[in-house]
Amino acid sequence: MNQQMVLILDFGGQYTQLIARRVREANVYCEILPFDVKSEEIMALNPKAIILSGGAASINDKKAPKLNTDIYDLKIPMLGICYGMQLMAGQLGGEVSPCSMREYGSTHLFVEDKQDIFSGLSGEFMVWMSHGDQVKRVPDGFFVTASTENTKIAAIANHKRKLYGVQFHPEVVHTPDGMSILRNFLFGISGLNGDWTMKSFIDDSIRQIRDMVSDDEQVVCGLSGGVDSSVAAALVHRAIGDRLTCIFVDHGLLRQYEAEQVMETFADTLNMRVLKVDASESFLGKLVNVTDPEEKRKIIGDEFIRTFEREAAKLGQIDYLVQGTVYPDVIESGTAAAAVIKSHHNVGGLPKDMKFKLIEPLRQLFKDEVRKVGEELGLPPKVVWRHPFPGPGLAIRVLGEVTKEKLSILRLADAIIVDEIKKAGLYGDIWQAFAVLPDIRSVGVMGDNRTYAYTIVLRAVTSFDGMTADWYRFPHDILANISNRIVNEVSHINRIVYDITSKPPSTIEWE
Repeated sequence: MNQQMVLILDFGGQYTQLIARRVREANVYCEILPFDVKSEEIMALNPKAIILSGGAASINDKKAPKLNTDIYDLKIPMLGICYGMQLMAGQLGGEVSPCSMREYGSTHLFVEDKQDIFSGLSGEFMVWMSHGDQVKRVPDGFFVTASTENTKIAAIANHKRKLYGVQFHPEVVHTPDGMSILRNFLFGISGLNGDWTMKSFIDDSIRQIRDMVSDDEQVVCGLSGGVDSSVAAALVHRAIGDRLTCIFVDHGLLRQYEAEQVMETFADTLNMRVLKVDASESFLGKLVNVTDPEEKRKIIGDEFIRTFEREAAKLGQIDYLVQGTVYPDVIESGTAAAAVIKSHHNVGGLPKDMKFKLIEPLRQLFKDEVRKVGEELGLPPKVVWRHPFPGPGLAIRVLGEVTKEKLSILRLADAIIVDEIKKAGLYGDIWQAFAVLPDIRSVGVMGDNRTYAYTIVLRAVTSFDGMTADWYRFPHDILANISNRIVNEVSHINRIVYDITSKPPSTIEWE
């Protein structure tokens, strides 16, 4: 890409992705790289600024993640946040040691130097702290620029080298002036333009795709009908036209009437080349007796690729496969500093001997950004604002072994939930709402007879980008309508429960 870039180096902090969100909200493109990146790799990317994330370790631990120290000498403006500030101070000759009193939560920050990152701000405001270590002595050339009651060195600066550190977290909403601090660093110190928009992203992506795919090469897209793959397909189609063939695989794990809706939207409305493949028997056969969720995901990812390869072979020479991989997929599948949350079928589930070269135009975008791209490309609102649906489909909403009977039960219950939410006018207020079928049965009574049937879990959350989420507070009458309809209309169900956990500690999907 040609636009200016900020690099965020990840030391395993819980807020690393949130830093990226805040930077992009300022219309600045950024990427997250592992903490052990080499200086040559950074120079090749030519970033205008670097941000060091927080992290759970102490920099004094032998196995703590460390930065290659020659990166400090690249003359690139740098901001260290929490662990990032401590690391900067410690590696450049300062001293870091455990706090006598740990500091967590909101506290008053007292600004002692109101230039650069604190420019235009008041001398005292609230910030969010979360640390057990603190900087005891600053390196040569650094000055203390802010403090709190318990932390005498809460912000540091080397104005000459444009190296800055803050002990608090400016990226969280609990630091009300945090965005102003980040903007001061991005624009006032680093000289960024803030001209990254979805239109500029589309223009850059189209140029890249055209440079990658020669005029005599053909491309297939794994189209699921979800937001991500739909936007990816539309973007690649804008770049290369009919040299793109979309392959829509009905793996038997789709929601009710989903296959018909996808074909109507893309083949009939958007005039794209779409081939529908019924591979349900193949997928379901591979999932027999499989109960482990990670194994499910990897089996489905492998079978997707094998299906594409078989179908693409019928089309002649196909060189590329388009996937709707987005940034949360990559992050949750694990980085050098962050644990694997779950392997996404399009990241951790890809076979090593895959014959296609990948085109993943949305790989660096969060979900809300993907929707903006979809709007910019002119996709119908029913596609752009559709609730997210995982690539492995209902297989990861059927807990335990996946069977046709369980899928049929779940499909109908899920359709009732969405129908009631739409009737109530709540669909747009909810990030994602769906049914889950746990592998449990319980006793009930219907028509004076004992039943021993399945439970349906209702899951509905609000979110901004899918990285964090909170459970949706339904009006009780809506919950009653959903429960009554499912119990009365879906066989083998006698109990409905509502999942009221946030992400974290839960994930949105159950598997």
